[in-house]
Amino acid sequence: MSWTGGRSSARTVSPDRQSANLADILERVLDKGIVIVGDIRVNLLDIELLTIKLRLLVASVDRAKEMGIDWWEHDPSLSSRARAVPDEPEPRSVGGSTSGRDELEAENRRLRERLAALEAAQDDALAASREDAREDAREDARGDARKDAEGDAREGVRENAREETS
Repeated sequence: MSWTGGRSSARTVSPDRQSANLADILERVLDKGIVIVGDIRVNLLDIELLTIKLRLLVASVDRAKEMGIDWWEHDPSLSSRARAVPDEPEPRSVGGSTSGRDELEAENRRLRERLAALEAAQDDALAASREDAREDAREDARGDARKDAEGDAREGVRENAREETS
């Protein structure tokens, strides 16, 4: 038995097969997507100085859009369309349904209107409670004045009775 120092033919993989494997892996990753998550923490004497949370998603553009990720289309530094037409609404998608951005803007508008109505109702309720408090204070003052007048009248009757008896 002799050994020549070379690689065994059973263990070697041809460069074509390696590139095919790499291409298959890359295609699968881009088609399905892969998420890589990690945290980096820097501590000094058990005092946390810095925390970096890493979240990495590797996927094709089509797959990312399917997942609802399309931030690059709205970022002016990445999209000439976002820079060129900042005030125009997004175009409607196929079938006449609104895009996700239009839906969010409509929901935002509805929520702002609802918030304004709630704040107005709260202001009305506060104004009514303040008016009720003022009315209660007026009634208390009237009651106190009546009690004072009644007390003064009783005191006067007592003094008259003392004078008559003396």
